[in-house]
Amino acid sequence: MCGITGKIYFNANTVLEQDILVMNEKIQHRGPDDEGVYLSPDQKVSLGHRRLSIIDLSPLGHQPMNYLDRYWIVFNGEVYNFQEKRAMLEKDGYVFKSKSDTEVILALYDKFGKKCLEHLRGMFSFAIYDEIKKTIFCARDRVGKKPFKYYLDDNVFIFASELKAILTQPEYHKEPDYVAIHHYLTLQYVPAPLTGFVGIKKLEPAHYLYIDLKTKEVEKERYWKLDYSKKLDLSEAEWKKRIIDKLEESVKLRMISDVPLGAFLSGGIDSSAIVGLMSKLSNKPVKTFSIGFQEEKYNELKYARIIADKFKTNHTEFIVKPDAIKMLPALVKQYEEPYADSSALPTYYVSKMTRDFVTVALNGDGGDENFAGYSRYSAFQISTLLDRLDVLNRIAGKPLTTFLKNNIKNTFFDRLSRFSQSLSDDYRRRYLSYTAYFTNEQKSELYTDEFKQKVWHNDTYDIIAREFEKSGSKNRTEQAVYADFTTYLPDDLLAKVDIDTMAVSLEGRSPFLDHEFLELTAQIPFNLKLKRFNNKKYILKESLRGLVPDEVMFRPKMGFGIPIDRWFRNELRDYTREKLLNGRLIKENLFRKEYIEHILNTHCNTKVNFSPHIWALLTLELWFKEYFS
Repeated sequence: MCGITGKIYFNANTVLEQDILVMNEKIQHRGPDDEGVYLSPDQKVSLGHRRLSIIDLSPLGHQPMNYLDRYWIVFNGEVYNFQEKRAMLEKDGYVFKSKSDTEVILALYDKFGKKCLEHLRGMFSFAIYDEIKKTIFCARDRVGKKPFKYYLDDNVFIFASELKAILTQPEYHKEPDYVAIHHYLTLQYVPAPLTGFVGIKKLEPAHYLYIDLKTKEVEKERYWKLDYSKKLDLSEAEWKKRIIDKLEESVKLRMISDVPLGAFLSGGIDSSAIVGLMSKLSNKPVKTFSIGFQEEKYNELKYARIIADKFKTNHTEFIVKPDAIKMLPALVKQYEEPYADSSALPTYYVSKMTRDFVTVALNGDGGDENFAGYSRYSAFQISTLLDRLDVLNRIAGKPLTTFLKNNIKNTFFDRLSRFSQSLSDDYRRRYLSYTAYFTNEQKSELYTDEFKQKVWHNDTYDIIAREFEKSGSKNRTEQAVYADFTTYLPDDLLAKVDIDTMAVSLEGRSPFLDHEFLELTAQIPFNLKLKRFNNKKYILKESLRGLVPDEVMFRPKMGFGIPIDRWFRNELRDYTREKLLNGRLIKENLFRKEYIEHILNTHCNTKVNFSPHIWALLTLELWFKEYFS
């Protein structure tokens, strides 16, 4: 696991080694063990690398790595099937100097060109420079676990694992992207390819960039996607066997490591399953790590302890307290894009604690996307049934919404109001209304006329709605699952885990997101995932019987949240008011002070929970202060 950088000129300029060294320094936390720089003979191409040693700890794993005196690579990630591919290549006469997966990627590229990506099972972002053809080939893994950010104009191509490295280069002139901010306020993250900075993009998951440096031609293509259109007609017993066998294979591959290894344990189904399978495959106790809160409503530690006791793990816990908010400015800097998922805070703390004991940690990410585990899928499926009862929509929609909104002030009825109002929307747009931070109606009240004029022609709801059409499924709820898989998963959840783990030089691995496992679960009939509206992850739970205890498997889902609703009413009340009512968001005439004040007062004086909105505004305010002061 590492960090990569690069700078390539198309014009008469030449790259200075110092340019790459400065970029490398900004991502040192991603790779504290080693540093390397490559400068092409004509000084038009420079590649940089920071190394966190996981596989092949010897100097032979050093990057940038050369192969056949022709190719140079900088690579971030892990290829779990590299030993199998190496054996295949050796039969074809390829020779290897190291024991690393990096060298195998280079040999695969020499043999298959761009189609080398079809052979890689793992998480990755990389760039390969061909000294003979004068081309650069950059790629990101299928799901988007590893980041790749870049700036490209007629004169220069600059890329890095983190955009803060790109900001060091004089060719880029920093400017906030207001359209990205507009989308962020609804989604809680900036959707790819946007980053929050004008001109800097993220390469989307399952995409590659191929640039011919002689002609300046740029090719960007998608090389993989999930397809829900082809279902297998198998018995439940056969499905259970296939699921558990493939998941165990995925876990086994991710336990390959030359450094200490452990697991995050939340006490939920997914992380519990991973720990159970790791224990089955290991000849010594698995090291597990959990995070908790003083507030019982958010505390899952008792469930994590059940799993730790069952599998006799070497277990460590950490309690997050409100004073952890002192970390928020540093966290905003580390995230570098506007980001409002408050679980970033406990994820950072559990990563920091884990790094004191191990260098690699497996997690349960992806279980909800594989098996329809979010509660919103049940609500959405109910709403699609109500579509057939159009008279109910007309009777219950706007009148019910108006009554609830005007008369009852608590979170439950606020959500019910949002649900009833959405019944008259197109189902693709309706889905986002269940998860939106700021709805279009709320943004209209928040924005000044000046800011609205800059961004209002871009509708955030369309970003999610467009993904529904790409799934290949005729089931509307399964289309919603696919939309989450291509947007929320990579741009929110996976970004969070990558940033928080790499901030402390820890590698995170996600067995549920193995692409072969994903391709298997895409073929499961949807009624085996979400059964009778509310039986979420049905077939996964059935597969895990006997491995995960029932008291963990069938408990209510809590999610990985933090008690910010209470913090904003108590410990953080004054801090938040001072930051938001006297900050840049108001001074630069982006948002209306009276509406922000309304949100703060409503949250503190009623039972309506505006904490996600407040958190989004607070982190955005701190982002502006960090990057545009």
